[in-house]
Amino acid sequence: MVLDLTLDRGSRLPLYAQLAEQLEQAIRDGTLQQGDRLETEVELAQRLGLGRPTVRQAVQELVSKGLLVRRRGVGTQVVRSPVDRPLELTSLHEDLAAAGQHPTTRVLELATVPADATVAQALLVEPQAPVIYLARLRSREHEPLAVMRNWLPLDLVELSRERLEEEGLYALMRRAGVNIRVAQQRIGARSADKNEARLLGLTAGAPVLTMARTAYDDNGDAVEFAAHCYRADSHAFETTLVAR
Repeated sequence: MVLDLTLDRGSRLPLYAQLAEQLEQAIRDGTLQQGDRLETEVELAQRLGLGRPTVRQAVQELVSKGLLVRRRGVGTQVVRSPVDRPLELTSLHEDLAAAGQHPTTRVLELATVPADATVAQALLVEPQAPVIYLARLRSREHEPLAVMRNWLPLDLVELSRERLEEEGLYALMRRAGVNIRVAQQRIGARSADKNEARLLGLTAGAPVLTMARTAYDDNGDAVEFAAHCYRADSHAFETTLVAR
């Protein structure tokens, strides 16, 4: 794919960084789609009047970020555009839909289970009290992105596999009159276990981002405990920081 690229040779920003920035923006805004091939380094260098090392450095920046991959005999291809998620009280389903992407869901499990110590503490129920447990694989146009595990108080909302595969959990909760007002959330990282790696198309032990969240409704009651893991090469969480 030939992109309209413009470089400012009077800028303090190095030329390789300018090129990398424009290529990354094209991936993020969808101009470059997964599977699209870039011009060769030679073609880019000749068209933009750059040296091959400059082009190679720009491409390597995006390879390192997991946005591009070099394949022998094929060239340089877009791997995927990352899911940029604001640190707000939204669901992955809502964030994907808002970005014009197409979330799909496979329900792995939906059952009533006894609350273990962690879940009981989060939902403020007695240990071993029955709670609703659901596990889902969330994908973007059938590209696996996250393994999502949630626990809810019993009788909070009527759920079915069919409804969960059509809509996000938060949308179903709102429809049932559950208004999530605030949440406590922790984001971390760890290695994927064998089952998570299999579901996400990773090698066992590959890094994943994690999110643990306890959500509360208008009355201050805990209505959800979540423990999700995300492909590290497909997610970025964004927030605005303000100086004190």
